[in-house]
Amino acid sequence: MTDEEAIPQERSWLLRNGRNVIIDMLANREPVLALGVRAARTVDIVKIAKATGHHLIWIDLEHSTMSIDLCAQICSAALDAQIVPFVRVPEREYGVIGRLLDGGAVGIMVARIETAEQATDLARACKFQPLGLRSQIVGLPLFNMRRVPSPHHNRLANRITVFMPLLESEMGCKNVEEIAAVDGVDLIGSGSNDFTSELGELGNYTHPTLVAGYTAAIKACKKYGKSFSIGGIGDLAQNKQWIEAGGATLLYSAIDSEFFRDALQAQVKNVLSSWH
Repeated sequence: MTDEEAIPQERSWLLRNGRNVIIDMLANREPVLALGVRAARTVDIVKIAKATGHHLIWIDLEHSTMSIDLCAQICSAALDAQIVPFVRVPEREYGVIGRLLDGGAVGIMVARIETAEQATDLARACKFQPLGLRSQIVGLPLFNMRRVPSPHHNRLANRITVFMPLLESEMGCKNVEEIAAVDGVDLIGSGSNDFTSELGELGNYTHPTLVAGYTAAIKACKKYGKSFSIGGIGDLAQNKQWIEAGGATLLYSAIDSEFFRDALQAQVKNVLSSWH
């Protein structure tokens, strides 16, 4: 029996060409639509993401008060809807990462990674033996709670689970080649707002230090067959430029809280204009 034969049929969509479907789409330069979840508190956000053509949701536990339990429920619902669930964790902590993966998360995003040592430690938290130190468990939402025979269980989970460190500082970009070389780092992202804030130039996404850092990151990721995703830049023209320069085709469509505010503000403007 191969790994592909061992995975439950209803989860086979997660694997494409032997790897996580999102990683494969990015490698082939296909657009991946990602919706950020910060305000939603029901699985309806999954239905909305599905109805609007999203491939991925990423739940922001770093900047929300959402509980781990609720986050896991949304992740599990996403799997059933054939949407890949990522979670940005609130801290670099084994216990939180393990519980989220056990609850249904498929990707783990960790902010402010600056060294290969940090990346290695967190990659181990995301991966089962022999690639990592994730605590062993049987019966995962990843496999629709079905028993997957050993040793297929660990190999499949490791192939599907994505660890995505985020570079948010000049130091992280300086060490990006060593970070990209880490076994278990599947995709690298960035946090442009934290980066520009550290530079004392919040919102200046054309700052020479940021441009040089992201250019180096794209080069390093290409060297190791990985993708580098630009995050935090709301200007679509700038995002397009980075994609054309080799950045990942990971398209952040919106964060629910910000989109709701902006859409409601536009609606209020329309209502008031009709009243006058």
